Amino acid sequence: MDAIRAVQERMPCLNGCAASMQSPQWLQETSTTTFQTAGSAVTSDGRVHASLPMDNRRTWIIAAIVALLTGGTGWWLFAESDDAALITAPARVADLEKTVQAVGRVNPKELVAVGAQVSGQVKRLHVVLGQRVHAGDLIAEVDSQPQRIALRSAEAAANALRAQHAASQARYAQAIRVHERQSQLVASRLVSQEGFESARVAREAARSDVAALQAQIEQALTQVETARINLGYTRIVSPSDGYIVAIVTKAGQTLNSMQTTPTIVMLAQMDTMTVRTEIAEADVELIAPGQPLWFSTLGPGGRRYESHLQQLEPAPSSIADVATGNTGGSAQTPKAVYYAGLFDVPNPGLKLKPSMTVKVTIQLARAANALQVPLTAVSESDDKAGNRATVQVIDAKGRARERAVTTGLRTATAVQILSGLKAGENVVVGQAPSGAEAEPTSLLGM
Repeated sequence: MDAIRAVQERMPCLNGCAASMQSPQWLQETSTTTFQTAGSAVTSDGRVHASLPMDNRRTWIIAAIVALLTGGTGWWLFAESDDAALITAPARVADLEKTVQAVGRVNPKELVAVGAQVSGQVKRLHVVLGQRVHAGDLIAEVDSQPQRIALRSAEAAANALRAQHAASQARYAQAIRVHERQSQLVASRLVSQEGFESARVAREAARSDVAALQAQIEQALTQVETARINLGYTRIVSPSDGYIVAIVTKAGQTLNSMQTTPTIVMLAQMDTMTVRTEIAEADVELIAPGQPLWFSTLGPGGRRYESHLQQLEPAPSSIADVATGNTGGSAQTPKAVYYAGLFDVPNPGLKLKPSMTVKVTIQLARAANALQVPLTAVSESDDKAGNRATVQVIDAKGRARERAVTTGLRTATAVQILSGLKAGENVVVGQAPSGAEAEPTSLLGM
């Protein structure tokens, strides 16, 4: 009925035309009886005439015309094409940043495995987990009895050699005196030349004995020093300032330093942390040391930390797999490639913990107080400089008008407008879904 009403409104002549048309002949039947039915009459000659009310006849006529028009060239009677609803957003002034996102892991600036250089049983641990220590602080003690015995033995051997050295010096002095007397006597021809030569040989032999014993004493003193150092190794001390982040060996365990250096504790310097972030190969060409960045932890309400990229490794960490032949894939199944970027960050209050995962944002470019619009509002042009484009601006009558603009910094969501647009002007960013009202819809919170 809505369609019929529309036809009536568009073609006013239909009502008059319908009124002047003759009623159609509906039935032809032979009968000898005349009777009256609703909407029809039977005459005495056997004819049955349909007698429809005027309103119903007009309705049928209009319906027939509608069917004809909608099946052919008359479809335009009902094709009222309203403009699709537009989604708009205002041009606004704000800081605009182009960034690269990455994931990183927090590690201590220095992480040292404090181990033992001697074998033996751990007698006592002097630290607890999380304790802050300074360089030289005692961490653990290893059974020192074997080292003490070795030290005493080395000292005794050195003392014995000292005694032998003293005796050899006395013999050497005597040999010198004998040689001098023989030298005087041989000049007076009171002794033979052979006696003189014997005295000289005895003197040289005594001198050699003194030198040999002196060398043995030096060797013995070296052994004493080695034994003393080994005794000192039984006291495990901190090599630097830091925090005990792991206790690997417990009191009572036996250490064997002959094969590998056993680790007692892990010591971390946590006042400054180093973040190692993995940068995808698609972004690595945009990254350079010195770029500002910030990151936050994965926890709710994570604090924002700021720093600068200090180092970008020239090769991915997977290059070690290539060197060893352990590629873990083939040409058909390539692995993702990431390059490590490193930077340090102060850690006041020790809020950052070892092995934390963080979300890193590296800033590539920044425009302060930039007039900007959503990326979807800008259409590219053929300008060789690459900074000419157009936008659809809503005028005072609510109609979209194309306007040329000059663009600047471009991010994944917004574009800087250098000229051609004013703050507060609404631009078209898209169309609303079908069925929405044909009126511009403002997109706030761009």
